[in-house]
Amino acid sequence: MDRFNAMQAFTRVVETGSFTKAAETLNMSRTTVTQLVQQLEARLRVRLMNRTTRKVSVTADGAAYYERVLRLLADMDDAETSLSSSMTTPRGRLRVDVPSPFASMMLIPALPQFYAKYPDIQLHLGVSDRVIDLIDENVDCVVRGGEITTQSLVARHIGDLPLGVYASPAYLADRGPPSHPHELATPHHRIVGFFWSRSRRVFSPTMHRGNELLNVQGHYSLVVDDGNAYVAAGVAGLGALWLPTYAAEPHIERGDLVPLFIDWKIDAMPLYVAFQSNRYVSAKLRLFIDWVIELMAQPQAR
Repeated sequence: MDRFNAMQAFTRVVETGSFTKAAETLNMSRTTVTQLVQQLEARLRVRLMNRTTRKVSVTADGAAYYERVLRLLADMDDAETSLSSSMTTPRGRLRVDVPSPFASMMLIPALPQFYAKYPDIQLHLGVSDRVIDLIDENVDCVVRGGEITTQSLVARHIGDLPLGVYASPAYLADRGPPSHPHELATPHHRIVGFFWSRSRRVFSPTMHRGNELLNVQGHYSLVVDDGNAYVAAGVAGLGALWLPTYAAEPHIERGDLVPLFIDWKIDAMPLYVAFQSNRYVSAKLRLFIDWVIELMAQPQAR
């Protein structure tokens, strides 16, 4: 029995609650994962998992062993990266999920700088605006805008994204420029809606100017859950939209979008990197998080 593989298999079964899901995330067969856990139990002479036809759960002994194994795996990872060669060239696979506009407009263009420092890190980048389950999908961390309320995640604030309202010249030529944000809620005007995939709630920011405070609930013909599609719809003239400054500026320079209500303010959107609270943070994940924080501190991010 490979004790390291057995401990990895056991921790994945605990975290996913399923031998099948654990096998998928480890790129092993379900039979192999089952055998590894059984061999581990035989070696320890303790039942670690309760198994039924419907459910897998961890025993009290298994839960205590799980906590010890997590620390052991973390120590093993740190031991490898503490070697002089590993400190200069950290290596291994890192799974990260980020919003689509952030990936295409900020993260990916900066990756040559990342790989100049860390050429042996293999970044598996999921690009989406949907809310994912880090355990089920075996993701090391996510970058997300807005407050993160999931209790099982540790969220680290990495920056704030200024927001503005924009529309395409074609839309403004057709509908006329609105002079006040409340006009976006009238039948004459349209917005492009953006909704969060889990809650299905359409984003409606609060705008303020002096003593005026307004939450815009606009009319929309289209609502999407992907940031790149959201921008494309605005550029196509389907309505006004709220965008982070970094996402709007290239389109303003090309003449695709025009800023609206420049005397109004919108609270900046906080940006977080989040990871599971019950899993160890590897050295390569710490390096990636620190690098993203440095990226967000650069002028183009503000």
